[in-house]
Amino acid sequence: MAKGEKKRAMRGRAGRMQGGRGSGRASTGQVRLWGRHAVEAALKNPARVHRKLWATREGVAALDGELPADFPVEWADASDLARLVARDAPHQGLVLECGALDDVFLEDVIGDAPILVLDQVTDPHNVGAILRSAAAFGAAAIVTQDRHAPPESGVVAKSASGALEVVPWVRVVNLARALDELAESGYWRIGLAGEADATLAEALPTGPVALVLGAEGEGMRHNIAGHCDALAKLPISDAIESLNVSNAAAIALYAIATRND
Repeated sequence: MAKGEKKRAMRGRAGRMQGGRGSGRASTGQVRLWGRHAVEAALKNPARVHRKLWATREGVAALDGELPADFPVEWADASDLARLVARDAPHQGLVLECGALDDVFLEDVIGDAPILVLDQVTDPHNVGAILRSAAAFGAAAIVTQDRHAPPESGVVAKSASGALEVVPWVRVVNLARALDELAESGYWRIGLAGEADATLAEALPTGPVALVLGAEGEGMRHNIAGHCDALAKLPISDAIESLNVSNAAAIALYAIATRND
């Protein structure tokens, strides 16, 4: 093997070791999704292995397109479906059991589009909402630490409104190391922090951006902030202390999408 080829092979192995889902995936490798947008997106995703659909006839009628004739459907009443999902979850007459998505690796999402790095954001509703904003503004992926993020689930999928199927979700063992790899690939790492002096508009470069957001309430850990090239704040009013992390992600992605390169 030539020297250059050997170096690329080593870099590829390192990236794959960083990117595995690990404990973030259920041991059975299956997830249960509910709600029209989440189920419809999963049905259209060729990367999904579909196992079974529990549904009301009204729920299936609301889908965009017809199910294959041999698709395994078990007809049920809405009250029966309610027992298959989280308490008070709005299933909209559709509950799908399917295989978990395949692993995605950091090396697979490197490019020019922004990447969202979430430091211990554990609320599945927030992660789902961030996925939805990532899809809306063309982000390449979200990156989370394997041990401190919610698993792929119906709650995430419902909050993502279909975006779980189109935005890659990279799970890494070490978030600081992932940030180093992003820097080596040409990304400017900006951490959102309310105490920062510069605004996001002032800190934005012209090249690829890795946007780092901290946990709900606690913000970024000190070590993760230390792996950012710059810290920046959103110019919000003094009338409120901070924004929900998913709202902050949406505003920051809009700022990146509309900057003057």
